Amino acid sequence: MAKNTNINWRKKMIYQVFPRQHSKTRDFMGVIRDLPRIKKLGTDIIYLLPIHPIGEVSRKGAVGSPYSISDYYQVHEEYGTIEDFKKLVEEAHKKDMLVMIDIVINHTSRDSLLTKNHPDWFYRTESGELKNRVGDWSDITDLDFSKREVWDYLINVLVYWAKVVDGFRCDVAPLVPLDFWREAKQAVSVVNPNLFWLTESVHPGFIKYIRDLGFDAHSDSEMYQVFDACYDYDIDEYYRAFVEGKGSLEKWLSEVERQEVTYPKNYIKARNLENHDQERVASYFNDVHKILNITALNFFFRGMPFIYAGQEFLNTKRPSLFEYDPINYQTGFDISAIIRRLKEIHEDDLITKGNMFFLEKKEAAVIKYEDKNNAIIGYFDLGSKTKINAHLKDGIYKNMIDNNMVKVEKEKIKFQKDPIIIKVGKELLR
Repeated sequence: MAKNTNINWRKKMIYQVFPRQHSKTRDFMGVIRDLPRIKKLGTDIIYLLPIHPIGEVSRKGAVGSPYSISDYYQVHEEYGTIEDFKKLVEEAHKKDMLVMIDIVINHTSRDSLLTKNHPDWFYRTESGELKNRVGDWSDITDLDFSKREVWDYLINVLVYWAKVVDGFRCDVAPLVPLDFWREAKQAVSVVNPNLFWLTESVHPGFIKYIRDLGFDAHSDSEMYQVFDACYDYDIDEYYRAFVEGKGSLEKWLSEVERQEVTYPKNYIKARNLENHDQERVASYFNDVHKILNITALNFFFRGMPFIYAGQEFLNTKRPSLFEYDPINYQTGFDISAIIRRLKEIHEDDLITKGNMFFLEKKEAAVIKYEDKNNAIIGYFDLGSKTKINAHLKDGIYKNMIDNNMVKVEKEKIKFQKDPIIIKVGKELLR
């Protein structure tokens, strides 16, 4: 991790927006019109999927993937103009929100400006055909970072956008040389020293796959040397196994606990239950109460809560990356108020800086943070237990989520289906 990363970033909530799918107008203005609601949700950072023009050669679907970029210096014509985008940033700032954009510099579209003007900057087969390291990504081609000119061009791209936005979410950043990121960050710091750097760090299995092909792929521990925050993909397989009914809650929580000692003391994880590459969390559960519990648990983890637009309305369908596929805001469900309250609780210094303890890991998750004087304990019903050890003295306590009173009797707490978070002085702990 960048040594000067402030752990108070852990208090910030990221809200992911896919402009094409976000509104009826499918553009920047549609996002601007939604800013009051996005802010009310508790959002600190709006993260936009790539905003650039999309290539046409080998395009996937009717409208193509936003990760197949044809020109880094332009914005997608369907989204509006660069002035419209700057207006979006300006309006977000007025509401005390930051704007982070997706940076995709591992590859471009196969008909990008660079493939035309600098064809020697790309990986090639022995016969001279464009190629990439991951066969499934047929609509893109990988840049060759052995060329110094590639570094210079892309660093200039980053400096250009750093003058406009507040953060970068860097797509498959572990596949790009770590020394490139170091140099880029230094150059960017000249024009925007406060820019926030989030890496889409990748699954351990993918790292091994890329390395086995003979290429470099960096671990989270390496990425923390440069980036402020990493994705949670190092433990994603355990989360997915749990929600798919193939693995245990205990294993997932144990891996979250392991992160506390694996990474630097001020490590920051982007805590997401879903994103544009992953299935919606609501698709795994028919029980709304279970969705509320796992959502509250995710907010109670140390790190930056991350919501993908539509998650607050319990969308079960992940929007397509390749077609027009608008988010459904009329599902009949809306947990926005609960998300907002969970975000407020998440800002507590105990969660940001306190000592963390996993007290229960089977069927229910019970996690405690404490300092010298106080403690905050979260109880999350993800199994079939009706009672769980309270780790508190008998008495009546207030649930911070809904202000309802909760009774601890015979050192047990009874689940009422919904999550419970209690803050107490340490003298009440058992």
